[in-house]
Amino acid sequence: MSDIAMLSLAAGSVAAMIVLIAKLKANPFISILTVSVIMGLVAGMPAASVVKSFETGVGNILGHIAIVVALGTMLGKMMAESGGAEQIANTLIDLFGPRRVPWAMMVIGFVVGLPVFFEVGFVLLIPIAFNVAKRTNTSMVLVGLPMVAGLSVVHGLVPPHPAALLAVTAYHADIGRTIFYALVVGLPTAALAGPVFARFAARTVILPAENPLASQFVESAHGRTLPRFGLTLSTILSPVVLMLLGSWADLFAAPGTGANTALRFIGSTDMALLSGVLISFYTLGYRCGITRERILAFTNECLAPTAAITLLVGAGGGFGRILIDSGVSNAIIKLALDAHMPILLLAWMLAALVRIATGSATVAMTTAAGIIAPIAASAGGAVNAEILVLVTGAGSLVLSHVNDGGFWLVKEYFNMSVPQTFRTWTILETIVSVAALLLALALSTGGG
Repeated sequence: MSDIAMLSLAAGSVAAMIVLIAKLKANPFISILTVSVIMGLVAGMPAASVVKSFETGVGNILGHIAIVVALGTMLGKMMAESGGAEQIANTLIDLFGPRRVPWAMMVIGFVVGLPVFFEVGFVLLIPIAFNVAKRTNTSMVLVGLPMVAGLSVVHGLVPPHPAALLAVTAYHADIGRTIFYALVVGLPTAALAGPVFARFAARTVILPAENPLASQFVESAHGRTLPRFGLTLSTILSPVVLMLLGSWADLFAAPGTGANTALRFIGSTDMALLSGVLISFYTLGYRCGITRERILAFTNECLAPTAAITLLVGAGGGFGRILIDSGVSNAIIKLALDAHMPILLLAWMLAALVRIATGSATVAMTTAAGIIAPIAASAGGAVNAEILVLVTGAGSLVLSHVNDGGFWLVKEYFNMSVPQTFRTWTILETIVSVAALLLALALSTGGG
């Protein structure tokens, strides 16, 4: 099958999913699985390989996401039941005022997202977003979009996120200058895609009055005194601090030593979140008068509503894997390399096309960096390496759709339809990508 035919097949498959889920109201998981299998067979993959490929994609995604969602949901439930999420929401509203809350949520997303993956930051902050929306009687579109904009920007642009750090290494960029440029580009980008865009989106995207998932995160404190703001904030930030220690392990202990290994272990995503949950059992449980029996009940009952979300995220990973194994990704890479454009634009385009095909910003950035690095090296320093990191990261965020786990997280937690998710989250991600590209190019032109 020709490259053009492969790309057309991929585009038709995405369109078929949208029609099945949005128009025909078919079960999303069944729709994604069915279209993925048909696409793999039409692309010429052996039948056994199609099934294996989908299973591999699901497993690779759920190996990370399932643990993150489960532990993050438990921590969120403890914040809700103790009144901690309500306390943080009240404090934010008192400090910033109801009208400036979207800006506060953007800043929180930006700061919390610095050391953690998007999905981790999302599950940590979603209880606060639900409580802020309830307290201010504001749509989750206006409160939640700025939060995810902040998380997304730092995920794609700012080291020490793994993909950005790999690009820094591949391009031989200076990490200090890369972080500085990323902040210069990232903050206005997050503002545009977050609070500014959310104000327009909230006028046209009207969400249902009741959100089944929100109900478990906005429980009242049942007449108890709310936990202190500092205690609640330190509890939710404890996984973030541990992940920072893990990413900076080499600064505190020599690589290969026991201390270094221990820091990396406790700073891994799963261990850091597990530690945060265990800490919350004491700070937001025992200290707030919640018995062990009730804590057990909370941690059991909060998992059921997340089952569908986890399954959908995994299905998106399965579809992305079939796109890779069927050869669509190779066709995209060939198309980008044949375009013969300036290196900065080529890096953005290549990352963007891989992102659209695979649904993974991390895969898109690492793939593009691996291909562009030797091309940039042959240019003899004509391209600013730090700017090259930024444009590659910007391309890796564009046009999130049904094969991206983030798409389904936002859809399900915000209680949006598929078309509404395209009109909010997908557009937001594209704004981030294009705005970051333009600002990075302007920075490059200005002598950065």
